[in-house]
Amino acid sequence: MKLTSITKKHFESFSTLLLLCLDSCAIGMAYLAAYQLRSLIAFPTEPQGLDSVDIYGRVILVQIFCILVVFYFNKLYHVARNIGRVDRLYAVFSAVSVGALFSIAFSTLLFKNTVFEVNYSRAIVIYAWVLTIAFVLIGRSIYSSILLLLRSRGIGIQRLLIVGTGDAAAVVIQKVRWIQRLGYDLIGLVDSSDVQELLGVSVIGRPSDLQTLVETNYIDEVIVARPDASRDELLNIIVRCQRGHVSVKVIPDVYEIMAGEVSVDDLGGLPLLTVRDVALRGWRMSLKRMVDLVISSVGLVVFSPLMLLVAGLIKIESDGPVFFFQNRVGLDGKDFKIFKFRSMRTGASNERQWTVAEDSRRTGLGRFIRRFSIDELPQLINVVLGDMSLVGPRPEQPQFVEEFQERIPRYMERHREKAGITGWAQVNGLRGDTSIEDRTRYDLWYVENWSLWLDFKIIIRTVFNVLSGKAY
Repeated sequence: MKLTSITKKHFESFSTLLLLCLDSCAIGMAYLAAYQLRSLIAFPTEPQGLDSVDIYGRVILVQIFCILVVFYFNKLYHVARNIGRVDRLYAVFSAVSVGALFSIAFSTLLFKNTVFEVNYSRAIVIYAWVLTIAFVLIGRSIYSSILLLLRSRGIGIQRLLIVGTGDAAAVVIQKVRWIQRLGYDLIGLVDSSDVQELLGVSVIGRPSDLQTLVETNYIDEVIVARPDASRDELLNIIVRCQRGHVSVKVIPDVYEIMAGEVSVDDLGGLPLLTVRDVALRGWRMSLKRMVDLVISSVGLVVFSPLMLLVAGLIKIESDGPVFFFQNRVGLDGKDFKIFKFRSMRTGASNERQWTVAEDSRRTGLGRFIRRFSIDELPQLINVVLGDMSLVGPRPEQPQFVEEFQERIPRYMERHREKAGITGWAQVNGLRGDTSIEDRTRYDLWYVENWSLWLDFKIIIRTVFNVLSGKAY
């Protein structure tokens, strides 16, 4: 246990130093590669009067320093356990862009009118900017692979306790099991109820035992998965975890998840705390509609050969229509007809059930087109017609909507925006017969925190999911 604790103590420092070295190498190699490209490629003009690579070496050092500083202040060395590829790309793109501008300004101030002055090539600056983004992303992918390898051998594993045995605790358990790169070793659950286990994980004590459990089990992190806990209960839990270097994280309650960011406003001088707002209105709605029209129109043109091929194969495989039309509930609770390629046997839509991963109603071709979401392509027509958006809450059948609005608080508020071909819930794994309560929480969060970047992020993640065959 002593060796393990020493490993844990130094693992964070080692991982940060490793990432720092990989970033430095990536930035330096990108600038050297940019210099070589400028020497070989006559674009936009023939290279003339380039300083030697030794002279540019000073610029490289400044470039590395400035970008690393920007990375630090943008918290790119406080690495999240499960950062997505899209979020990583956005963070690196922004930080490298700012760092490159700082390095040019800094180099000019340092070397202007000195023997170290550099005759800047604009092409090298552009090449270096693009290559730095690419090389840093590659370096950070290598870093993630190294951490995963080390954690698979028991190095850098965080021993975890979960407080709670409800739905929130179940979600945490599933995430820990499914995403190995999180690097958790789940020791057990803590709860005051009579529950003995949850999803195969044993309850090893009560909240009053937390201090002893943390010390005897060498716990590194405690996740409080009790959204319904009162403030006093949370404070008691946190106090019992204060001894030792234990990280405590709390899952917020449903209200906090739905409310999104809190902002301060005023009403004639009277301060107001805004805990709920509609993000998608006014000019934002027009912007979203314009993006929908452009992307869906281009998509229909680009995918038209594939759509014609699929239509022909459906007709050859089985009798019945090529397209499947069904009433769904969209904006303001109004019905519309959704377009899809038929992926099930004729008459299967009369059966009142959700689609599931191994749906027996699928045809042979239907199994393939559903796996890669090809059956959803005709919904681009719905987007052009204005019934749907590219991104938004997935529309349900009217009978399901009637059922859900009776038992799920705020369910109908997801219909304040147009239904989407894909959505925030879907890219987070909530498809088909998954929890409608969880899907509603994700949909409401999207509605109240909309941004154009969030839409692009969801679209990109959807593309990755489709290419990996995660749909059904």
